[in-house]
Amino acid sequence: MKIGILSQDIRLYSTKRLYDTAIKRGHDTEVVSYLRCYMNIAKAKPRIFSAGRELNYDSVIPRIAATWTFYGAAVVRQFELMGSVSANSSAGISRSRDKLRALQLIGNTGVEMPITGYVHFSRDVESVLKSVGQPPFVIKLLEGTQGRGVVLTETMDAAISVIETMKKIDANILVQEFISESKGEDIRAIVVGDKVVASMKRIAKPGEFRSNVHLGGRVENYDISPEEEESAVKAAKILKLDVAGVDLIQSNRGPLVLEVNSSPGLEGIETATDIDVADEIISFLEDKVENTDKSKPIDI
Repeated sequence: MKIGILSQDIRLYSTKRLYDTAIKRGHDTEVVSYLRCYMNIAKAKPRIFSAGRELNYDSVIPRIAATWTFYGAAVVRQFELMGSVSANSSAGISRSRDKLRALQLIGNTGVEMPITGYVHFSRDVESVLKSVGQPPFVIKLLEGTQGRGVVLTETMDAAISVIETMKKIDANILVQEFISESKGEDIRAIVVGDKVVASMKRIAKPGEFRSNVHLGGRVENYDISPEEEESAVKAAKILKLDVAGVDLIQSNRGPLVLEVNSSPGLEGIETATDIDVADEIISFLEDKVENTDKSKPIDI
């Protein structure tokens, strides 16, 4: 099978692990920069090129950075129209990167998640906060990643002040309830196909409520419960993702889905669990290519 890994740098841990694993399993594999891909959109004959060379793959593995979601998803879509099977669809990538859309879709299907509010006008800030509950509140920038752009506000006045400040720069924000019983811990579950193949607990450093490793958090292996696995798999499927990192938080009312990532990093999870997640992904992709009915219309 000929595989194209759409990534900006083969030296990145996740990209290199996927590349090395695909080669080890006998596939003709290369890493190509999706930002250097350009498309020819013509009647019934979509084509894609990089550095003057036309590209064709049986399958592609998107590793699209959040900053370049729009262009990256367009490249994946073009490959799909050419008949390549993608580990994650362009539609799934776009859905997951729009945090508001993702939460709307997940919440509408009954998957538990923190109570969330969204507001446009500053005059409605206090009303939306009251609809979420009582302080503390978690204020999130929709464009934030890896825990950046997330603020914990202890009082109603502090929350109003933070939101009004963000609104002055036309930022899009979400307001969520603070789950105090989680104690600065959350769960990262890697979903591949219809199952969780690896899971870890992320623990915030003292004095910090965000558990992201980039912010000083630590990780440890975690045996995910059936209820948590069901929530993670369902959230990924709602967003049409076959490979996803699903973040969950434990609460008094059960596991809550925080976020779904279409390009989850592999270093932390493989180190914490000693599970070869890259091999799970390539194995799944082999089955997906073999069982995909290319006569069916593509969801783009």
